[in-house]
Amino acid sequence: MIGIIGKKLGMTQIFNEAGQQIPVTVVEATPNPVTKVMTKEKAGFASVELGYGAQRNARPSKKGERTPKGSRATKAELGHAQKANLETAPAVLRSFRLDDAPGKDPEIPTYAVGDVIKVDIFAPGDTVKVTGTSKGRGFQGVVKRWGFGGGPNTHGNTKHRRPGSIGPGTDPSRVIKGKKMPGHYGAERCTQTHLRVEKIDVERNLIYIRGSVAGPTNGIVLVRKQG
Repeated sequence: MIGIIGKKLGMTQIFNEAGQQIPVTVVEATPNPVTKVMTKEKAGFASVELGYGAQRNARPSKKGERTPKGSRATKAELGHAQKANLETAPAVLRSFRLDDAPGKDPEIPTYAVGDVIKVDIFAPGDTVKVTGTSKGRGFQGVVKRWGFGGGPNTHGNTKHRRPGSIGPGTDPSRVIKGKKMPGHYGAERCTQTHLRVEKIDVERNLIYIRGSVAGPTNGIVLVRKQG
């Protein structure tokens, strides 16, 4: 199973041949270079590592010149990129397994370091799964985080959005592990399956996927084929 790394641009709508309005998420996936190939004999499973975007490089220090401020690629990242004949280090690196179909031994496609994966590996009608990082919402209470109903609004109640009792007193006299409590909400890895590719724009490196996917605008997503 191969996929591609992309950036979520947002949502829009398109119309199919029957004139039906379809909500879609637009993912921009510029060509992904193959930066590393792992074989089944070497790692126990076959996979390829793809890169997306580009990091800034520090200019060689010369008299009178200043290196650019902000984050820059390390020497290790530059060395890893040079093995794939890349001038700049990718901003994002992700690994894709090629043999992750459970109980099957599919015919594993062959890739080499330096190959480029483009959006044309998908076609309208393909079923894909999209992995992204959900929007971070910070510290939230149980009503927003877990959907608790809260307490009554009348009859003298002053604890409208509190969780109430969180553990029995006599036995076991403690709070059970996994209790739904206030805490950090969002910013988690989410995968949505059985999504349909509605349209492919090869010239602009765009994938139109039916429905919504996790993550904010300009968030990094992984689009993988689903058997």
